[in-house]
Amino acid sequence: MQTRRRDFLKLAGTGAFAAGLAAPAQATAGARSLETLFTERGGTAGATPGSVDSEERRRLLAKAVFGRKDAVQGDGGMVVCAHPLATRAGTDALRAGGNAADAALATSVTQCIVEPHMTGITGVLGMLYYDAATGSIDYISGGMNRPMADLAGWGPASIATGMGAAVPGFWAGFEKSREMHGTMSSKDLCAAAIAYARDGFEVHPFLWGEAFTMGHMIGINDQGREIWYPEGALINPGEMVYQKRAADTLERLAEEGNDYFYFGDFAREYCDVVQRAGGVMTPDDFARYDVRVDEPARGSYRGYDLVGSPAPDHGGLHVIEIMQMLEFLDIARLGPVTESAELLWQMHRIAAQVFADGGRHRDPKYHDVPTDMIASKEYAKTRFELLQMDAPLETGEMPPPGSCHVTAVDAAGNVATVLHSCMSLPWTNGLFVGGHTIVASGAHFFRVMPGPGERATTYVAPNMVLKNGKPVIASGSPSGSLLQNIVQNYTNMLDHGMDIETSTNLPRFGNAYAPGGTMYPAVEVDFPEATRNAANARGLDLGVVNQWNWGMGSFEAIHIDPDTGRRHACGDARRNAMAEAV
Repeated sequence: MQTRRRDFLKLAGTGAFAAGLAAPAQATAGARSLETLFTERGGTAGATPGSVDSEERRRLLAKAVFGRKDAVQGDGGMVVCAHPLATRAGTDALRAGGNAADAALATSVTQCIVEPHMTGITGVLGMLYYDAATGSIDYISGGMNRPMADLAGWGPASIATGMGAAVPGFWAGFEKSREMHGTMSSKDLCAAAIAYARDGFEVHPFLWGEAFTMGHMIGINDQGREIWYPEGALINPGEMVYQKRAADTLERLAEEGNDYFYFGDFAREYCDVVQRAGGVMTPDDFARYDVRVDEPARGSYRGYDLVGSPAPDHGGLHVIEIMQMLEFLDIARLGPVTESAELLWQMHRIAAQVFADGGRHRDPKYHDVPTDMIASKEYAKTRFELLQMDAPLETGEMPPPGSCHVTAVDAAGNVATVLHSCMSLPWTNGLFVGGHTIVASGAHFFRVMPGPGERATTYVAPNMVLKNGKPVIASGSPSGSLLQNIVQNYTNMLDHGMDIETSTNLPRFGNAYAPGGTMYPAVEVDFPEATRNAANARGLDLGVVNQWNWGMGSFEAIHIDPDTGRRHACGDARRNAMAEAV
């Protein structure tokens, strides 16, 4: 155990944890605490630093709705994610002197409180980071691991038990990202999350709908009832929800970090809860967890460089694969996918092929994954040519749609784009630890089963488009349609010169979510009927769903004009998203 502990600390770079909140090495002289910022705003006695006053909280929560969002632009910092309170936590980190990494991390941990149906500290976190001073890009992988013990009897029913829990990587990814690229303490980064957990916030409609849907699981656990059934019945939309136990846990994490999460009381309590629910997790699984710093996958598209998350978080690699295959089409001539049945036919099949092939990728730490070959132009050409002979491809089994994406840029030009997630449907097993849900991230084992102790393969997709070595777009998306979402927006913007607001709001094709956990190929109802019918006549089988369908993902992107440096973003209508400039 001690040897593994030392190995972990070496990998995670957590030597400062024993000293508590030692200032990160990259801290800047201009950085100030959120408590200072809170006081400058006129924060009242008894309120929690990191939060906003009740009037501003309600104003922001009024934006936590589906539908068209306001676009923003500016020359300084910017944050976009799927919840206004979390976006504000990120921009507050920028206002306090933090950088893009600080903003993305503050946003992410706040989403664990205000969007517990989409993410959590028992899930995953991966950050793709561009350092403006050096021009370097790295990917910090905080994915989830399979336990070492045998998963005897594994099957669909396992997800609703402790068997479906994986070894979480969220906190290791958070701490590694903070140490490598951040300038603020964990205490400041967690301030807003702790404030909303302890002091509460009004339940927005999306959150309430998911809690209502999964009430039969939430309500069987003491900690679930404490949060959602305080008087015996499910709290109503607009009422305050409190997660005081979760606030206590975050405070300990901010003080003790990975020592508490992976080697201390949190790991022991997590394993105890999971084992009593039929799982096999042990504290040794936590102690051997390895956060990783990986070289991103790289490719190109029509003079732009593409950078994305590599295997086992291979969604970024998938985006590169798809874009390089699309390069063999004259998209400028064909027109946007909404207007071209040929492009819809090709793009749908290319995305399906790449996703299906990705089902053979495994953890490259233990298995050979030829990333350079997969991302090569030669391989793209061969796959494209072979695909022209094929009949329509069936869409493979899609993992469930719960996750969050955050993109942030600061005034200096640093860029962080982060995927963090529950990797499953919310509250699937009804289990809680320290006030936080234990997510059923083992749902991703059904696509590619990792070996004992190995990292799960997931198609999360933090990615960037660069021109002359500098990011012009940084993006990602949640949901089972994240690949189609990203490439539709990229071709709209790169091939047709659309602004980000126009592109984000256009109708999409992708994978719609049906009750029961299945996803199926579909287009949104405002997708031009003639285009859809012509593509279906060639053999596609695309259903029709509502406008701005939430299964089509959420384009959490920032565009940086390569000539002026001006930043642009627009919250996606398919989530409760908000972009904010500083």
